[in-house]
Amino acid sequence: MKYAPLTDADAPKSQWRPWHLLVLIVLVAATAIILMRNRTATDGNVGFQRDEGAIFGTFYHATYRSSRSLKADIEAELQRVDRSLSMFNPTSTISRINSGTSDATDSLLQYVITLSQRVSESTNGAFDITVAPLVNAWGFGYKSGTLPDSAAVDSLRALVGYRHIALTEDGRIEKDIEGVVLDCSAVAKGFGVDRVAQLLRGQGINDFMVEIGGELVVSGTNPDGQLWRVGVNKPVDDATSTSNELEAVLPLTNCAMATSGNYRNFYITDDGRRISHTIDPHTGRPAQHSLLSATVIAPTCAEADAFATAFMVMGLDSAKALLESQRQLQVYFIYDHDGEDLIYSTVH
Repeated sequence: MKYAPLTDADAPKSQWRPWHLLVLIVLVAATAIILMRNRTATDGNVGFQRDEGAIFGTFYHATYRSSRSLKADIEAELQRVDRSLSMFNPTSTISRINSGTSDATDSLLQYVITLSQRVSESTNGAFDITVAPLVNAWGFGYKSGTLPDSAAVDSLRALVGYRHIALTEDGRIEKDIEGVVLDCSAVAKGFGVDRVAQLLRGQGINDFMVEIGGELVVSGTNPDGQLWRVGVNKPVDDATSTSNELEAVLPLTNCAMATSGNYRNFYITDDGRRISHTIDPHTGRPAQHSLLSATVIAPTCAEADAFATAFMVMGLDSAKALLESQRQLQVYFIYDHDGEDLIYSTVH
């Protein structure tokens, strides 16, 4: 049998249409995205997310290596801390305890109280979460408009002392005198940072920086693949200053850092007296010494926050002596010596 040669008229008609090209482009792009995601999942070349927002009367910033944003989860965790520890949230756990409507704590407040009591014991009461009545009396926190006299200070001192409170086995607060107020403001920001850091680690994220109002936790490396570089502010002696001039820049990783100082939060009375916000629980009066700022590096930010506050109460010499028994801490102190700012540092 012979076959006649095919002609153009016998060729099959093309079924190609313009929309086929669009489908092909979409398929190629989707394949490229999948391959890229698979490759970045194995070689660690995932970009960084950057989130920020308002919390605790200040702002948080979070920079972390992830293929997706966790902002909603971060803010949910911070709101959980606020519902437990905020004195300015009337429905928070601590507010209900202070108002006398409840003596029940929650797991977050229990952790903070336990940590605070340990730091109080270590610092001989320099750190004390019952000091709020004195802080308020001196015009910080809830402003009274007048300075307390000696009689008022002595009266309020009777309500201050970390040994006036205790946690029961079933998670209740016991007070041995009426009128004791809990205030975890000196550790709440640090604790909030720790909670966000824990959230990120739980998602398998190891490269991050979380910061709230200057208190921070860093882990792994920054977007440039280097250690995180964290600035320590120069203590500009001006309550209205917005200067961010740096005294030092510290390369850090896998640690927490917090700073406390009197060079911003103070006021001058009509008779020229300088009143700082750091109140000594022992005297009931603002701390007076040469230490201008205390930066503490510790395993957790809550711990760094608490010790930084304690050191500002204690002063340079007592703080240096305490470091002999607190080997987990590193410090960067700025202090005044005859009008000159000097540095004491154990950071390495």
